[in-house]
Amino acid sequence: MTIEENSRAVSVLPAASLGLPALIGESAAMVELQHLIERVAPTEAGVLITGESGSGKELVAQAIHARSARAAGPFVAINCGAIPAGLIEAELFGYEKGSFTGAGRLHAGVFERAEGGTLLLDEITEMPLDLQTRLLRVLEARAFYRVGGTAQILTNVRVVAATNRSPAKAVRDGQLREDILYRLAVFPVAVPALRERGDDVGMLAQHFLNDLNAASSSQKRFSSASRAVLKRHSWPGNVRELRNCVERAFILTDGDLELEPLLASAAAVARQGAASDREHIEIRVGSRIADVERSLIEATLEYFQGNKRRAADALGCSLKTLYNKLNSYCRQQEYANN
Repeated sequence: MTIEENSRAVSVLPAASLGLPALIGESAAMVELQHLIERVAPTEAGVLITGESGSGKELVAQAIHARSARAAGPFVAINCGAIPAGLIEAELFGYEKGSFTGAGRLHAGVFERAEGGTLLLDEITEMPLDLQTRLLRVLEARAFYRVGGTAQILTNVRVVAATNRSPAKAVRDGQLREDILYRLAVFPVAVPALRERGDDVGMLAQHFLNDLNAASSSQKRFSSASRAVLKRHSWPGNVRELRNCVERAFILTDGDLELEPLLASAAAVARQGAASDREHIEIRVGSRIADVERSLIEATLEYFQGNKRRAADALGCSLKTLYNKLNSYCRQQEYANN
């Protein structure tokens, strides 16, 4: 992947096109979220937005920008997890012409493109640790160098970060530096999952349908069964899942929208994907052979839903050998517990 191919991981919204993002909802969780946004937006405090995938973290970042003194500047978002580790430094800070193979022109990074505005570092825990160290220096010095450059560039951007992970756990797991967490999370903002927002689900669904009707000059409605589904479904994919479901139903339906068949189909695909995942195990280089063997045996048993004969056949060993292995694992566990 080249720098030019990373455009989908970076989005730039000039002030004229941004407006005031609509955070739709009247639930207690959304009222509290709106309150937090109104309090922190006028400040220059670092903000760390947390929430599940699809819950609307980027929309919250846009709302903070639109209500800030930087609203006249650009809003730039970069997904740190969507860019290869070897290219993310160049995408953040830019590079000079000829600084490396393929650098045929000067390239401005997102810090330059966000000048005077707001920069969202989405999925910050996916940024390599060594680059997090450099990012911390930039945030503190408010200056950086392009890759291959010698001239210091001053920066005037507000940095907002987001993640779908627990920041504290990311620190414990070595995915996020503790010092950069403190620098970014001066003001933490948690975005509620859709299942925690009660009647907001129906309100959002109707909003999406109204937009689709307006774009197509149609007057489609939700069926009574669909309105029940909106309340019953847990929406694990959050607002993104809801929006996509409404749009698919809109495309497939001439009359009233029916959501349940689409959700049932999506669930079947998810189950198939989970079954596919069980066909593979991850093995770290340097793992002990005994540990690898045990992981393989346990994964094979899970795949065959505990059927030991089928597992033994797949593993190429006798049923007696498999039982001996399982018994030894039980003894090891008993020893570890004593």
